[in-house]
Amino acid sequence: MAIRTGNEPPHKVALGRHRWRGHATATVLCLAVPLNFSSTSSVATAFVVPPKPRLLWRQGRTANRKGGYSRRRKIGMSTDNDAVTDSRTSDLATPDKVPLVGTSGSVEAVTLSAVDTIKEKLFLGIEPTPEIIAIMTIYFVEGALGLARLAQTFLLKDTLGLGPAEMSALTGIFTLPWTVKPIYGFLSDGFPLFGYRRRSYLVLAGIVGCLSYTALGADFWNMLPPYESGVAAATDASTNLGWLGSKVTDLQGTVAALMLSSACIAFSDVVADGIVVQRTRESDDPKVAGGLQSLCWGSAAFGALISAYFSGSLLEIMGPREVFQITAVLPLLVATIALFVDEKSVWELKAEADASPDFDEQDESPLEGIKEQVSDLWSAIKQPAIWKPALFLFLWQSTPTGEGAMLYFMTNDLGFGPEFLGRARLVSAASTLIGVAFYQKYLRTVAIKDILFWTTIASTPLGLLQLLLITHANRSLGIPDGAFVLGDDVVLSILGEFAFLPTLVLAARLCPPGVEAVLFATLMSIFNGASTVGTEVGAALTKYLDITESNFDNLITLNLICNFTSLYPLLFIGWLDEFGDQSEEELESNDLQELPVDLSTSSAQAKGDL
Repeated sequence: MAIRTGNEPPHKVALGRHRWRGHATATVLCLAVPLNFSSTSSVATAFVVPPKPRLLWRQGRTANRKGGYSRRRKIGMSTDNDAVTDSRTSDLATPDKVPLVGTSGSVEAVTLSAVDTIKEKLFLGIEPTPEIIAIMTIYFVEGALGLARLAQTFLLKDTLGLGPAEMSALTGIFTLPWTVKPIYGFLSDGFPLFGYRRRSYLVLAGIVGCLSYTALGADFWNMLPPYESGVAAATDASTNLGWLGSKVTDLQGTVAALMLSSACIAFSDVVADGIVVQRTRESDDPKVAGGLQSLCWGSAAFGALISAYFSGSLLEIMGPREVFQITAVLPLLVATIALFVDEKSVWELKAEADASPDFDEQDESPLEGIKEQVSDLWSAIKQPAIWKPALFLFLWQSTPTGEGAMLYFMTNDLGFGPEFLGRARLVSAASTLIGVAFYQKYLRTVAIKDILFWTTIASTPLGLLQLLLITHANRSLGIPDGAFVLGDDVVLSILGEFAFLPTLVLAARLCPPGVEAVLFATLMSIFNGASTVGTEVGAALTKYLDITESNFDNLITLNLICNFTSLYPLLFIGWLDEFGDQSEEELESNDLQELPVDLSTSSAQAKGDL
């Protein structure tokens, strides 16, 4: 959902937004979350929220003369903390900044100064090459795809006539492509498409995403019978689709298109992450090392903030399908701009390997390298120091949510329209930035376990305040419905960030050297899967309590269940003792080698298990 629902604990609010990425307000965050992954690899200067899975197994191998690959080292998430310098200070001493003699010289100096200022302020000191612009555009599109989020909601609700339970169930299903992100990394690394591992997959994902949104916007060109008529209308459609006409309705087509578009966003997200981290590692420029990821996520945040309001206001003047038609341009933009990504084909890499005497002669195929990554991943997951915190976070994130029921209550009972929901998304997005800033200033020295415990405790009474809205008691207190919802969004979005950011830090610290990228991606996929479980359980509760688009008698019961069940994971908070007793600041100061996980001693056993 675009806005917080009354039955969602605050931690689920934040995690729910982030998991959606392109489909929600999720990507509005690009403030600092320094996460160290090893003594030599960190993202401390890359201000990324959330930190992204860096699936760069291919870059961790080098081609040899036989056309195979030998593993030099595995790639994690990295920028060099110490390499980042204040370019604004160093630039003052460069000859370009010395005023030239004469009027024309002064004009030239002013021009150079203006250009340099734009470069420093807008591009964080990074040279705005066509590839940098292309990468920024890809991330901007990821954020701006939230434009279709409310259109999706109202298409399912009003156009297709689904009830709150059905829509909640589908919402969980739409997140499934985000639960298998490591597979996308393995696929792009092990199976080049038309000779490229990055560019070609971006083009493919952009084209398929564009076609998915176009099909939704065009109502599948009237080739599918309407869901309301079911099989009765299938006879007319059979002339267009043959045997498919008797089995597929527009509802099924809509679900398939939305699933496909979600998969395209997730896939392009993984590939774009790989490009960014590769450029960070390859560049000798400290500005690139420290600023590229910040630049990219700033672009995503800008796109998300723009789309937050317009996702609702556009629905006031056009239908959901027209919004999908507009949104279809964005994935196509990714497919076009991906052509400017500077990537060597596998044939060029092989030719360079044949001509260079420096590469190892070890004959290792990409698939063997992937198998090694999977083996290392399995050996890491089996360690109690990793699976216990991961299981706790799964339980913490999988508690039920009643977002579908609350959405119907706000639209059908309180009378909120798309424009108001868009404003609520914008307010919530801005509030998350406040939450991130507050966390960075005051909570980085607080133990992670304490933050998770107290934010979860605080979520219960704050969530129960929604009972005032459900019973309309807020009106007796002189608080308008709209003001109550917006104020509630502000408070709980801020609190949600307090709970969300430590989970990212904890997930990052669980990743031992050698499997940082694939393990972090796996942990994020597990969290997304937990969100899906919570959404589906909430949908089942909504159905069981007989909450419909017009019957909200049991909405109070659903609210109570969702809020109080969010407390039961605290029974297992002791599973976080390994790292949860430390603050983010303490974790950063400790060497990751202290992690009690020894991959070398269990690698052989892991390979045997696989």
